[in-house]
Amino acid sequence: MTVTKMNLAVRSSALATKFGFLGIFGLVLGISVAVLGFDYSESKSFNFLNHTLSELGTYGHSSFAVILNGGLFFGSLSIVFYCLSSLQSANSFLGYLFFTSLALTFLALACAGLFPVNVYHLHILALKWFFYFGSLSAICYLLWAGFCGLSIRRWTVLLALIVLISMLTFLYAPQLELGLTEGDRPFYQEMVLQLPRPDLWWPALLEWIALGSLLSWTAALLLTPQSLTQEPAPE
Repeated sequence: MTVTKMNLAVRSSALATKFGFLGIFGLVLGISVAVLGFDYSESKSFNFLNHTLSELGTYGHSSFAVILNGGLFFGSLSIVFYCLSSLQSANSFLGYLFFTSLALTFLALACAGLFPVNVYHLHILALKWFFYFGSLSAICYLLWAGFCGLSIRRWTVLLALIVLISMLTFLYAPQLELGLTEGDRPFYQEMVLQLPRPDLWWPALLEWIALGSLLSWTAALLLTPQSLTQEPAPE
């Protein structure tokens, strides 16, 4: 019976990992197609330095908005499934907290795809919680790695730090009153700004750094599942 349960656990973990990779693929594919097909009357091409994810999913402005939003929704839900399935392998409070917060992060991203910027208030709310839960995920992982003896890989820790720094900067930089946005409004309320805009627009740049590092970090965790296991205690 014990062997049977172990085999079922291994199969369940493998299936969850496949869903995780499928989610990453769906997200990257949706974003790539939307970027390549971007055609806005006031801008010849998409620029990651001053265009946002929200613009790619705006119906009426982006030709492939439905593909982008579909990728965000279904891709994120696939990763949510991976996170929830991984809860059964977590053997500490910080492990449970990490997978729960990571699941909520991608659930918020799925909501951003389900409610594009055309539904402004719901979209902004989803983005806000995406950054809050993403920051919490990175904090939980770093604490889990530091206090519970995870078999960590340096690059997963580095990516977690990049996620944490970029997301916290996105959330709290406006409070420094540096004039980065009009009236120093939160960045997540500035996802669509009329053109022309600065060549380097901080809300857009930080959003892409945060999203890119989050997807890279999640992919790294999927590629190295041993990094989410605790080292055996010395005899």
